[in-house]
Amino acid sequence: MNPSPKRQQRQRKTHYIFVTGGVMSSLGKGLTAACLGTLLQARGFSVRMQKLDPYLNIDPGTMSPFQHGEVYVTDDGAETDLDLGHYERFTGVSTTQESNFTTGQIYQEVINKERRGDYLGATVQVVPHVTDQIKSKILLNEGKTDFALVEIGGTVGDIESPAFFEAIRQFAHEVGRDRVLYMHLTHLPYLATAGELKTKPTQHSVKQMLGLGIQPDVLVCRSDRPIPRAELDKIALFTNVPAGHVVSCPDSDTIYRVPLTLHENGLDQAVLDHFRLGGVAPNLKDWQKFSEIYVNPPRTAKIAMVGKYTQLSDAYKSLNEALIHGGLAQESGVNIEFVDAEVVETASEEKLNEIFADVGGILVPGGFGVRGTEGKVRAVQYAREHKVPYFGICLGMQLAVVEFARNVAGLKDAGSTEFAAELGDPKQAVIGLMTEWQKGTGKETRDNSSDLGGTMRLGAYPCALVANTRAAKLYDAKEISERHRHRYEFNPKYKETLINAGLTFSGWSPDGELAEIVEIADHPWFVAVQYHPEFNSRPQAPHPLFQGFIRAALARQMAVSSHTKNKKAA
Repeated sequence: MNPSPKRQQRQRKTHYIFVTGGVMSSLGKGLTAACLGTLLQARGFSVRMQKLDPYLNIDPGTMSPFQHGEVYVTDDGAETDLDLGHYERFTGVSTTQESNFTTGQIYQEVINKERRGDYLGATVQVVPHVTDQIKSKILLNEGKTDFALVEIGGTVGDIESPAFFEAIRQFAHEVGRDRVLYMHLTHLPYLATAGELKTKPTQHSVKQMLGLGIQPDVLVCRSDRPIPRAELDKIALFTNVPAGHVVSCPDSDTIYRVPLTLHENGLDQAVLDHFRLGGVAPNLKDWQKFSEIYVNPPRTAKIAMVGKYTQLSDAYKSLNEALIHGGLAQESGVNIEFVDAEVVETASEEKLNEIFADVGGILVPGGFGVRGTEGKVRAVQYAREHKVPYFGICLGMQLAVVEFARNVAGLKDAGSTEFAAELGDPKQAVIGLMTEWQKGTGKETRDNSSDLGGTMRLGAYPCALVANTRAAKLYDAKEISERHRHRYEFNPKYKETLINAGLTFSGWSPDGELAEIVEIADHPWFVAVQYHPEFNSRPQAPHPLFQGFIRAALARQMAVSSHTKNKKAA
């Protein structure tokens, strides 16, 4: 007699894969973990992803994008590492508050327990108290899926990391070595003067792992070129790793090809062999299609992204990927032209025409602080006046309202109280600090003196769409749920003034208090949203707003190209 599904769920024992990195940072542990999760799903298994970060911040919410890249927000309001975006985009599995923990969170909980007397007078130490706290977070995955992939941030040898490595060493001892796999990413540099890839850094990296009591079971070797089998066998010999478990992962022309590369080089098979598991043959046709469109697009949309973190593309990681997803839906490539908002702020009209001459669309993303805001306002104005498709996100929506209020509705002194410290309180504050809002069954409140960390409207909130608007047609729904990360809101005091001037409010919170979407009806494509739709876009399921924006951008480019050809012919 077969056990019931509930009985099977209770009996499930999760297999744990710990993903670590060596030699150097930025090897792509998060992407590799996400791709392995995709491959295991394609083999018929369920997966759950988790990231343990060694830095002392409670979360990355107050960290500069220049230091840490974007802050990824989950449905339940966690401000997390950008790797969680990779996890969700590749596996389609939503992450939560349980998916990302930092040293700051771990130590805060340990200290709170000590203050309460939970340790009964014991001397509180890294071992066992901190390591036990880390293991308790890992065990949140137990029994929920077939595999839990747990990434350890940073690089082996970092001064912040020993407690995490010790915790995962102990974890295998406690749950059973047969339920744990250690996967270590390393780098093989190519030495041009010698004309060969060098394996010694990988050998030393594994030696550091062994010094911590951890024997890697699988090595993923990153390089700028394919690694010969002889070099992989050499690494296996000197690291005590089975030859078939040393996997080559050379640089790729697109991240969408990485699942294919890792499968072709045997990563998923090595994992299943380690756990003595079978699995169905994976179907990776979608990833093949995505990579082919990305590398050889039949057409390309050019998007100008006007921001202030343009020197670091990781600051807009999810946004970049969502634009690419919108292109995939149109079987199109997307060329993102990063435009410094401060350059736009001081540019002449001639220079603006030069910057935006051949773009299909203009996008203004989220951001904090006054720097570059007037440049973003000028970008909105250019898009509105020149009928260029415009997409505003978070601050991009607020500044679209500011621009419309100033230049169309006659509110010449319109502005946002967010910038009052630098610019003084605006006489006409069309955007202001939200001091109270509904969260679940209660209310959240704050004021100007509240801590920056965790005081925003964070996570998924419902939005009611207004019938017969562009937003309603794009979503094909009456109510949606989208993720937020902001402190300031549209001031409803100016609602009627802006509506009478021609601005359409096409999305509101269900109680009608908070504006979520604005658009301009007599514009080819002008949509601005208070939330972050990029967090809900997947290559297999591109977000409808990004699909619509790229479709409009392609249409504009085609029209401009046709007009140019006709002029030349004349």
